[in-house]
Amino acid sequence: MQNVLIAEDEQKLREIVAKYLKKEGYNVFEAEDGEKALEIFNDNPVDIVILDVMMPNVDGWSCCREIRKTSDVPILMLTARSEENDRVFGFELGADDYVTKPFSNRELMMRVKSLIRRSSKGSDTVLEAGKIKINVRAHRVIMDGKELELSPKEYDLLMFFWENCDIALSREKIIDKIWGYDYYGDMRTIDTHIKRLRSKIKDSGCEIQTVRGVGYRFYISEE
Repeated sequence: MQNVLIAEDEQKLREIVAKYLKKEGYNVFEAEDGEKALEIFNDNPVDIVILDVMMPNVDGWSCCREIRKTSDVPILMLTARSEENDRVFGFELGADDYVTKPFSNRELMMRVKSLIRRSSKGSDTVLEAGKIKINVRAHRVIMDGKELELSPKEYDLLMFFWENCDIALSREKIIDKIWGYDYYGDMRTIDTHIKRLRSKIKDSGCEIQTVRGVGYRFYISEE
C-alpha cells in the first residue's frame, strides 16, 4: 500500500480528500500545517506529498523547499492561485505538479496516480504499453519491433502524454511543458505535432484523444 501525505489547513477539505484517497486504496497521513507535515514526512515512508500553498506556521512553498533538500518524492501543490508566476515559483522550488482550487476528486486522483507512476518508472530503462516500447535512456521508441522515427518534440510529447495517461491536458499546459513558458508562437503548432505523432503510433494500442473544449488525453487500451 502506498503512503500519501496531505497537508491542508482547511479541515473539511483535508478530510474529504483523505477519505477519497483511502477509498482508492492509499494509506493517508494528514497534517494541518507545514510544520506537522515535515514532522510526519521525516518519521514515515511517504510515496507522494500533497501540499496546500497557504498554511499557518510553515507554508506549502517552505515545506516543499525543505522536503527537496533530502528527497525526490513527488510533490503536488494545491493552490487557490492560478497566476503563471506562482506556478513557475512552485516548479523552481521542486514541485512536480499543481491543482488549482476548486478541483474535483477525480482530477486530483488522476494527478496523484500520474506522479506515482512517473516516480516508480523513473529508474526503468524500458517502458511498455500496447505495442510500444520506449527505451528512456536511448530515447528510442519501438513499435512492432521497428523503431519509430520521431522528432525531439514528438518524443517529448509522447513521454509527457505517457506520464499523464488518462488526464485531459490543455494546449496551454502542453505548450508550457514542451515548448516552455516563454513560447509565443502559433498555438496550432501543437496540433500539427500531435497530428504527426498520432499517425506514427496508429494501431499501437495507444491513442491521443481530442477532448473538446480542453485539449488532448492519452489513452492506453486495456486489450
